[in-house]
Amino acid sequence: MSEARSGTSAPTVLRMILGRRLQDRRLGAGASLEDAARALRVKTLTIRRLEKAEVALKPLYVEKLLETYGADRREIDEFVDLAEQANKPGWWHSYRDAVPDWFTAYVSLESGAKTLRTYEPQYVTGLLQTPDYARAVLRGGLPNGGEEELTRRVELRLRRQNLLEREDAPTLWVVMEEAVLHRAVGSPDVMREQVERLLEFSELPHVSIDIVPFSAGAHSGACAPFTYFRFEEPELPDIVYSELLSAAVYFDQRADVVSHLEAHTRMALMTSSEDSTALLNRMRKEYS
Repeated sequence: MSEARSGTSAPTVLRMILGRRLQDRRLGAGASLEDAARALRVKTLTIRRLEKAEVALKPLYVEKLLETYGADRREIDEFVDLAEQANKPGWWHSYRDAVPDWFTAYVSLESGAKTLRTYEPQYVTGLLQTPDYARAVLRGGLPNGGEEELTRRVELRLRRQNLLEREDAPTLWVVMEEAVLHRAVGSPDVMREQVERLLEFSELPHVSIDIVPFSAGAHSGACAPFTYFRFEEPELPDIVYSELLSAAVYFDQRADVVSHLEAHTRMALMTSSEDSTALLNRMRKEYS
């Protein structure tokens, strides 16, 4: 488990992959953290942070480490090229004025994931929000924020949604509580439009929306909202993100990830796609 706070460097997925490869290359060469640290004349903590993608991969560091591990020139050049690509800021970097640093890591993971599974007890997940609903939600969370900051945050949220329209769009499986549909975010018109958006997305082959009804009662999955990420790249572990008031927690230990995954599955089994669609249609009529 790791906690991301404002001021940390948000790793791109590529940087995470390269960090893992660096670690594998070191272990394959039989080199210790101390050996790697001596080669760069740095502390072992620096090597750990490089391998965990907590800092940028300096090309000179990468080259020296691979030479230490016995890599040939071709492998070194290819790795250095990838490291330079990994250090380039993602498209979300232009919104760094509007979001905390720890959330940019989320956007990077979201952009690179092949599978997304989310649980939302309070609001519609950001990837499925309408512009007006997003503005109302973000306004509620920024009671002292200015209009310019609010607009920038809305823009980022809407731009994130483009990933669902890509040819290689990830699979998105959303589980939300029925309470989300009854929480009046904005006007009835805003809510009706949002419910209609959910109905539209539920028809897409790569999007599933399950709504846990009030009748399910208390259940073991009820907890803070979280998102589960799975990637195509074998170097990357499954990751779970959970947001707190002023920070975020990223889980990559298998036991933590599995417990969240099992909770998501249990909650999904409390309803069905047919029942969820019927509930959405009823709520659309209520807001008409």
